Amino acid sequence: MGDVTVQMRAFSELNLRSCQLSVLSLKLNHSECFIIFISFKELIILNFFDHTETGTIIIYLNTCIYFAISKSLGFGSDQWVYPNISDPECDLHPPRCVYCLYWSTLNLTTVEEVPAPVRDEEYLFVVFDFLVGVLIFATNFGNIGAMISNMNATRAEFQAHIDAIKHYMQFRKVSKELEARVIKWFDYLWTNKKAIDEQDVLKNLPNKLRAEIAINGHLDTLKKVRIFQDCEAGLLVELVLKLRPQVFSPRDYICRKEDIGKEMYIIKEGRLAVVADDGVTQFAHLTAGSCFGEISILNIKGSKMSNRRTANICSTGYSDLFCLSKNDLMEAVMEYPDAKKALEERGRQILLKEGLLEELDTGGIGEEQVEEKVERLEASLEILQTRFARLQAQYTATQQHLKQRLTALECRTRHSGSGFLSDDISVFKKQTNKQKLLDFLQMFYSTFMKRYQSSFISTEIT
Repeated sequence: MGDVTVQMRAFSELNLRSCQLSVLSLKLNHSECFIIFISFKELIILNFFDHTETGTIIIYLNTCIYFAISKSLGFGSDQWVYPNISDPECDLHPPRCVYCLYWSTLNLTTVEEVPAPVRDEEYLFVVFDFLVGVLIFATNFGNIGAMISNMNATRAEFQAHIDAIKHYMQFRKVSKELEARVIKWFDYLWTNKKAIDEQDVLKNLPNKLRAEIAINGHLDTLKKVRIFQDCEAGLLVELVLKLRPQVFSPRDYICRKEDIGKEMYIIKEGRLAVVADDGVTQFAHLTAGSCFGEISILNIKGSKMSNRRTANICSTGYSDLFCLSKNDLMEAVMEYPDAKKALEERGRQILLKEGLLEELDTGGIGEEQVEEKVERLEASLEILQTRFARLQAQYTATQQHLKQRLTALECRTRHSGSGFLSDDISVFKKQTNKQKLLDFLQMFYSTFMKRYQSSFISTEIT
């Protein structure tokens, strides 16, 4: 309201200065202009100034100029000018302002006939008013018509969705009570201007602008969640972009006891109730700014409730909530491993404080020892893989060399007979022994790998 008041003061000063210029040119005294100005301000509402500022200024200036011309030509001198102010009926100020405003509005909007001009000065002024009305007011009214058409198109599209759901419910023979709830839910969305899909509206914006919009709207709300307090700014920005608005109608269950928790919720508007299994008894109420379900999406080891819901929560009226799914949270914390550990530790402390955390068995091999063994096994595996690659390369080279020698042996046998066959056979035996050795090494490596995999799996299970 303060911004509107400042705009009104600036607008009033602009109008007063314009009025002073008109007075100087047409010799209109300040008192008469001020009376018209004050009366005119009282007749125009604030929203009209806000939405039709240009048209309002033009009508106001035209009103002052018409009154000034009437005074210059003489009040009541003809049918076009303002009536004679000496007449007792025209002595009051409000009728004077209302008549001038009425004449100016009719002349500029050309919605009704006004008294015809008589003198040349009057004709020129009327022609000027007609041009201003056609060029400016016609454009403004055209924009208003386009705006109404767009609103009708949006309404028609929304109504088409409602009709499709109505036909579906009739086809599936849904109960009348449930059908009425669905229709009321759609009516609430349209009445409160919440039928717009935020993701569809913002999809064309660059990521930075989308992030800034989300931060301005939802970051303070996200910081109120216990597990997200003191988190990294980058992680909070990632989570803010993944918040999804949801609207629940009266008596809708947001979650039920023993359900698997896949989302957490932050209340933006509305009121929720923690109810018993009968759905009537209410234990507590949640209002705007509250959140729930944040522990169940962390999968904290040792939690007595695992990742299941611990209470029934339903909406007592229409409620607007922000939803963050478990998949979106895990996707965001993948880039922030330290933040993930901090979230789990914070959630573990909350569960421990509420008595919902079981003490884990610390006997056996410690976590650090297991990690050291895994690292040693990985190092050994890397060495073995290097050796195996070297042996495989030697095996391939030997195979190629043997093929070349066999080819040469066949050629020499064809051309020279069997004289040199004994020497080549001895060489072939040596190469065969090498091949057997390579086959043995390959078998040894495969056996070792099988044993290594089985020992690694058993260590990991332990």
